Amino acid sequence: MSQTELEPLTDDELIQQEFDALLVDYSKTSHRQKVELITKAFNFAKAAHKGIKRRSGEPYIMHPLAVARIVVREIGLGSTSICSALLHDVVEDTDYTVEDIENLFGAKIAQIVDGLTKISGGVFAEKASEQAENFRKLLITMSDDIRVILIKLSDRLHNMRTLGSMPLAKQYKIAGETQYIYAPLAHRLGLFRIKTELENLSFKFEHPDAFKEIEDKLAVDEESRNEFYKEFSEPINKKLTEMGYEFKLRARLKSVYSIWRKMSTRNIPFEEVYDILAERIVFKPHGELTEKEQCWMLYSAITAIYKPHPERIRDWVSTPKANGYEALHVTVMGPHGRWVEVQIRSERMNDIAEKGLAAHWKYKSGESDESELDKWLKTIKELLEHPEPNAIDFMDTFKLNLFASEIFVFTPKGDIKTIAQGATALDFAYSVHSELGNHCIGAKVNHKLVPLSYKLNSGDQVEILTSKKQTPQPEWLDYVTTAKAKARLKALFKKEEKAFVVEGQKRIEEILKSVNLGLENENIVRILNYYNITQRGELYLQAGKGILNLDDISKVIFKPKTQNVFVKYLKMPFVSSSDNKQAQTVPIDSKIDKKKPFKLTEENAGKTYTLADCCHPIPGDDVLGYVDDSEKIIVHKRQCPVAAKLKSSYGERIVSAEWATHKVLSFVEILEIKGIDKKGVLIQILKVISDGYGVNINKMNIETDAGIFVGRFYIYVHDTEDINNLCRNIIKIKEINSVQRIQE
Repeated sequence: MSQTELEPLTDDELIQQEFDALLVDYSKTSHRQKVELITKAFNFAKAAHKGIKRRSGEPYIMHPLAVARIVVREIGLGSTSICSALLHDVVEDTDYTVEDIENLFGAKIAQIVDGLTKISGGVFAEKASEQAENFRKLLITMSDDIRVILIKLSDRLHNMRTLGSMPLAKQYKIAGETQYIYAPLAHRLGLFRIKTELENLSFKFEHPDAFKEIEDKLAVDEESRNEFYKEFSEPINKKLTEMGYEFKLRARLKSVYSIWRKMSTRNIPFEEVYDILAERIVFKPHGELTEKEQCWMLYSAITAIYKPHPERIRDWVSTPKANGYEALHVTVMGPHGRWVEVQIRSERMNDIAEKGLAAHWKYKSGESDESELDKWLKTIKELLEHPEPNAIDFMDTFKLNLFASEIFVFTPKGDIKTIAQGATALDFAYSVHSELGNHCIGAKVNHKLVPLSYKLNSGDQVEILTSKKQTPQPEWLDYVTTAKAKARLKALFKKEEKAFVVEGQKRIEEILKSVNLGLENENIVRILNYYNITQRGELYLQAGKGILNLDDISKVIFKPKTQNVFVKYLKMPFVSSSDNKQAQTVPIDSKIDKKKPFKLTEENAGKTYTLADCCHPIPGDDVLGYVDDSEKIIVHKRQCPVAAKLKSSYGERIVSAEWATHKVLSFVEILEIKGIDKKGVLIQILKVISDGYGVNINKMNIETDAGIFVGRFYIYVHDTEDINNLCRNIIKIKEINSVQRIQE
């Protein structure tokens, strides 16, 4: 009895302890101390969520408290945002309304809470279109008040930190969504620490084994890394002290996710990732010189000690990145022949790099001081003014805008313009003005005539040539790469496409009518599968334009059955009724239990599940399942780009899947082997492959150049264990430098 009495008290103590920690975090900021307002919001939220527990078993109020602490400690926002974070789930999860919040806490907090309520349930709710619709809402509220998205990112960060208590399918959905939208969004807003943690946590839940392996290797390497860092930084420390600077030197370790991504994209082992360690210098400017001049003075001092790499200087001091990031990066040759990147930042630059947007506006000097970030938010508003007809397309268009790295180009008058890397002359025309884009016939780059599809490089001087008679052409969509240009062109072509869609629907309806069928969903799904099209609208469009041979609908897809009764009986298998039950295959429309991991067995291969063509998973790979319209599961690797999109757009169709195969099925995989071209080395490799493991070779392709060979071996394997064993034994051959499983 006494223990039961103590339990609520323990919860209350826990809650009070977390709230006190929040107030301590808040007291360390330079904001006006509005402790009364925060206490009022806390008491209100605590009462509203009373008695409710999270899945992990802790009181629900612990979640809003944790979000509020992230908001103040890691982003540096003030009382309005703290109160909004504390109240962010009240309207959604209790009987209180936005009006109640407004009456108690004022219009501003109510507006932010309302924005957060609209985008609840992750960026994406249940159905794909709803998910993307919610995402559009998030952007609308973000363009009204940026604090909405900052609190939403804090909310997502805490959910990711506590994701372990969720079922597996939910973990994949949330981790995939985080990787696909939230981490790039944090990056775009300059919140590098949050972006890195979101990427790491997503990776940890999607690939737990790979995450642990890299973490363990980093731990083993730690002592030698620290010794190297000490040796590298000592001369720099001494030199900057002599120059009279106040500064901090920090070792920056590459994140586990970044290491894994580099290993995957470049097909290299952990030992060949050389830029794991970097040095960051954060200095306090002094004297009359500008921050920019002092950054270059420090650069001179460092390159007097260590030789710089001529092609690895990144100057974001003269032209900051679009997310506000400023720094001077240089890669130098350190002791023992190791390249080390050195990042030079002032305290102000570091503040902006760590806290992103919130710090960025703190340092703004005036209204006319429009930064790249302000320009980016303006393009988001423009995108919202010309929305895509399809919400999922809109999400893709927005992602283009999120991921783009920038280049700098000049106008004919010498003004500098920022544009996405990979942008073409036509993109540049649309970035200046839509009308300029619509009438563009070509461009002059560095005074030479170039076509619309010409890719711009940093430093190009661009002049756009126009003609009143010119109108946008459908092939222009292949020429443009930026979100703004794509959105403008799609909006123009959308009007033209509507007529084709109506015509296509009419044609298909008439053909179905001729075989006594209607436009029911199951009929359309069969037609979509036959023509290998995913969207109904796209089917009607292609039908309207006359691209598809629609005769196949009546002649092939819904071919009339002419079989007579006698033939039917001849075809029936001669088995008893009990045997017949066993002979039946698993019905496709049998409901899949999405709460349990789906077992991938040899018997079910091709019946209840198929392996995705895009990433070719094999037993042993980290996988997940996507349930298609016919209730069949398509199995993808968890890191597959197509799977990332599915997790973000069709979260409720994702199931966790695990292999239950027994080395029966064979799959063709590619091993890339690099080494020294020496007589007899190929025979040794073949001996390991065919003799040691009895593995059959499908084909091989070997190229040699100046004593080095690169071989691609297409081999039949049962699972990843076969591949790993092969790699381990091939690398033992003295002349072999690397062995990697690759995907074409």
